[in-house]
Amino acid sequence: MHEARLYQKLEDNTIRCSLCAHRCTIREGKQGVCGVRINRGGTLYAATFGKIIAEAVDPIEKKPLYHFLPGTLSYSLGTIGCNFHCEHCQNWHISQQTLEMEALRDLTPEQGVERAIGSGSASIAWTYNEPAIWHEYPLAMGTLARKKNLGTVYVTNGYITEEGLNELAGMLNAFRVDIKSFSDTFYRKVCGGRLQPVLDATALAKELGMHVETVTLVIPGQNDSMEEMEALIRWVLENLGPDTPMHFTRFHPDYKMRETRPTDIGKLEKIYERAKELGIHYPYLGNVGDHPYENTYCPTCGSPVIERSGYAVRVTGLKDHTCTECGGRIEYVSEIR
Repeated sequence: MHEARLYQKLEDNTIRCSLCAHRCTIREGKQGVCGVRINRGGTLYAATFGKIIAEAVDPIEKKPLYHFLPGTLSYSLGTIGCNFHCEHCQNWHISQQTLEMEALRDLTPEQGVERAIGSGSASIAWTYNEPAIWHEYPLAMGTLARKKNLGTVYVTNGYITEEGLNELAGMLNAFRVDIKSFSDTFYRKVCGGRLQPVLDATALAKELGMHVETVTLVIPGQNDSMEEMEALIRWVLENLGPDTPMHFTRFHPDYKMRETRPTDIGKLEKIYERAKELGIHYPYLGNVGDHPYENTYCPTCGSPVIERSGYAVRVTGLKDHTCTECGGRIEYVSEIR
């Protein structure tokens, strides 16, 4: 096994992990909340280093990332485990799996970079389950990827410590974060975590120069009040800025929330429109299918600059970072430096 980073040795072969905001105290022979960081003999091991269960070449828009290398492909990897236990998880069959799962297969960091380049991808994304708990592996692969001018992406729940995020600062380009609710009660009850560490990590990612986009799955009766949505939008405006893309996505029943109805599209449209009114330049709807609110519009004149149909992208009014109608600036990452 690969020794983990970011832990402290305590008495009696006990250790404290400082990678995610749970900061688990792990006794000999036990695992953290994530299920994949294991104490053996007073040493913490990253049990899924070099172990993958999901591998695909996806459009970057599938993450979803709309302002990071738009129209490109992203070589995407996932493994097992998560530091949340969300009742509505759409990837529960891997995020809640154990290390005994036979489908895990080996992939070295070097092989991952080679496959990314061979696939024609512009970036590598660690996704499908929580990449923060895989820390040592994305860090190793991403460091190699950056030397090959590949972008690097976390699709994350944001439950990473300041120490963990600082270690990623020289490697990670994009921090696509789920802000699952603006209620700590929701986080404790539905996810098994807390809200504030997610907000702290997201603000720090922005401060460290990462491209940040937020995603909120709007669940009827759980986190969909306009009061809560407005509080979230105002937090993004104050802490991340008006050019931060915000995705509000439609819920569909899954895992332990099969009795909850799908989100009403009209409700999503109201949230989108309120985000615009409050000053977000790039709000989006997701999981709605061929909706005009999936497009990118110039915040100055309102003209469409990027149109989307599913994961197909068509640039209609954009030259470099400029709206061809009014000359207004459109903020997005067009290349990796």
